[in-house]
Amino acid sequence: MNWWPLIAALLFWAAAWALNEWLVRLSPRSSSARRLLGILVPAIFGVTLLVLWEGMVRGFNISPVLLTPPSVIWERIASSVPTLWADFQQTFLKAVLIGYALGCGAGFLTAIAIDRSPFLQRGLLPLGNFVSALPIIGVAPIMVMWFGFDWPSKAAVVIIMTFFPMLVNTVQGLAASSAIDRDLMRTYASSYWQTLFKLRLPAAAPFIFNALKINSTLALIGAIVAEFFGTPIVGMGFRISTEVGRMNIDMVWAEIAVAALAGSLFYGLVALIERAVTFWHPSMRSA
Repeated sequence: MNWWPLIAALLFWAAAWALNEWLVRLSPRSSSARRLLGILVPAIFGVTLLVLWEGMVRGFNISPVLLTPPSVIWERIASSVPTLWADFQQTFLKAVLIGYALGCGAGFLTAIAIDRSPFLQRGLLPLGNFVSALPIIGVAPIMVMWFGFDWPSKAAVVIIMTFFPMLVNTVQGLAASSAIDRDLMRTYASSYWQTLFKLRLPAAAPFIFNALKINSTLALIGAIVAEFFGTPIVGMGFRISTEVGRMNIDMVWAEIAVAALAGSLFYGLVALIERAVTFWHPSMRSA
């Protein structure tokens, strides 16, 4: 057992903890300083976790097969950029983005149709609840048989996973506007579509963006899991399942790191768009 890496990691953790305690007590007046502080504190915390991870693996001589140190993972990422980029293109740029757009779009349009039809509201919502409960490990092989081994079958899984959260949140959002506001629109002789676009959809925007943020993570998970059940020799899920069998755990962690980074950036992009669109909402004003 090597104590020095562990001691160094613990000392770094203590110093970073003290620094963060000091930073969170600051009250800067400028908005730019507050934004910088909001980024700096979690960044320091994240680096601290990586240093502790490295120190524990080195200090306790943990086998890389059980837990790969971050330094080795970074070396694998740096040496496997072409492979990681090809997997990213196959999984994220094709299956995730296309399935996300189609699934969220279909859920949104179906919610509008349900809002117009009480029959669909009573008949389609329970069916959507049933579809949302389908296990992905059961749906993915069927989609592979239907749409083949390439990305369309993974996009189909993503569509199924993202459809129901968008449907439910949009239906709830369309009912969020108050009866007084709807009555006021009727007194102005507004049509259904005028009321929808000028009152009900703006009121439903926080619900819709909530579904978009949830689906931004579900889509990536669905695409990666779907690739376990059949895919060409490229893709994040394919690489993870293949490299686990070869005991190349550093490559598995490299794919996980890329997937985590892509999912976080995707979520952050949706959150930024939400802030720009729903700036009027109390939650945005107080953020």
